[in-house]
Formats: sequence, structure tokens, C-alpha cells
Amino acid sequence: MHVFYTPDIDSSEYSLNEEESKHCLKVLRLGRGDLVNLIDGKGGFYEAEIIGEHKRNVQLRVTQSIQEYQKRNHHLHIVVAPTKNIDRLEWFLEKATEIGIDEITPVICERSERKVIKEDRLNKVITSAVKQSLQAYHPVLNPQISLSDFLKMEHNSVKMIAHCIDGEPRQYISQVLEPHQRYLILIGPEGDFSPKEIELALQSGFKPLTLGNTRLRTETAALAACFEVNYLNR
Repeated sequence: MHVFYTPDIDSSEYSLNEEESKHCLKVLRLGRGDLVNLIDGKGGFYEAEIIGEHKRNVQLRVTQSIQEYQKRNHHLHIVVAPTKNIDRLEWFLEKATEIGIDEITPVICERSERKVIKEDRLNKVITSAVKQSLQAYHPVLNPQISLSDFLKMEHNSVKMIAHCIDGEPRQYISQVLEPHQRYLILIGPEGDFSPKEIELALQSGFKPLTLGNTRLRTETAALAACFEVNYLNR
């Protein structure tokens, strides 16, 4: 059954926005009387019937609440430097959403080659992955921020920074983390964090982290961290 993302659903009737309405009618060829599934991104799944057709406003009536899901037993926040090729960041967001992630913050570093992102576009990638993978909760995409400003903020999490500087003491995730906690992991740009940034992070309480002996791309490192945290909490 086809799935639509309806974050503000709060009654037995709901109208799809213009973009989703066009997709419903023009692409999926659905019409009055057809049944669809709705996801609110807050733990709710619903079944609904199309009761009104308009290319800009498809009306639905909720027929049943299928299931209410509880929050996961941990919280994962990946703070990642946007990649020069934005497709790679979009790939990470898609796959991380499918695997399981709660929060993403794009962070601008000294060696960042990309300084600007389009949050609307990235949120669409996340929403599409939520629908495709039937995730109960929609990950939060925070506004981009400089690393220096981010490090000044208070974070109630186990804090880690993954970097590639040889000779520095680093631990694997399995050596650092316990299950069922709040985790915050910093992933740097293609050129890695600068020594100054790493020192600032360590002074802010971040633990140095390694993701293995091979040098990973930014998006691969972020996804590897995401996988390891989810595996730990399986």
C-alpha cells in the first residue's frame, strides 16, 4: 500500500499538501475510494481512504490507527561536515534514516569545502527514506552551524569525535559506548578536522574515536558510526 508523510495529522480527516497530492493522483494514479497508509513521523501509522480528489488538495479520512510505536531505546545524533559533492551527503541521510538515526547537524569546519546546504532538499531526502523504510520517527535535521559554535553548546550525551590523525590515542565504539544511551558523534570534512579543532573538541569533553584502519570518506564514516551504534543497541 502507498505511504504518505503527514506530520501534522490531528483528526480523522486530512488533506495532502500540493506536492503529495500531485504525486498521489498523477504518478500513483490513485483516486476516490483507494486506501493509503499515513506516517506522522512521531510514532503513528494510520490507514486512510481517499474521499476527495483535487490536483492540489487530496482529502483523506482516517479509517484506523494501525500501530503506535514507542521511541527507540537510544538516541543517536550525528554531527557531520557537508561533503563537497552534495549527493554523498544525501546518500548518507537516506541510508542513515533507513538504518536508524534521530538527529543530524551539518557542521562547518576549517577544511570544509562546502559552506552552504539546502535544508529543504535534504529534508525531502529524509522524508522519502522515512516513507520507503516505514520508519516510525522522522529524524530531525538541524540548521547548519560552525564547529566552534557547536562546541560551545551543552550536550547531554556521550560525546565522541572521529578523526584520522595517526599517533593520537583513539578507541573503537565498542570500547567507549554502553547500550541505551544518548550518543553524539562528530564526523569531519574530506580533509579531516584540523589539529586545533580536535583539541577544542577534546577540551569540550569529546572522546577520540576510530572507525577502523582504513581511511573512510566523510559519508562512509558517518554511516559506519550509525551502523555501529545501532548494532550495539540491537
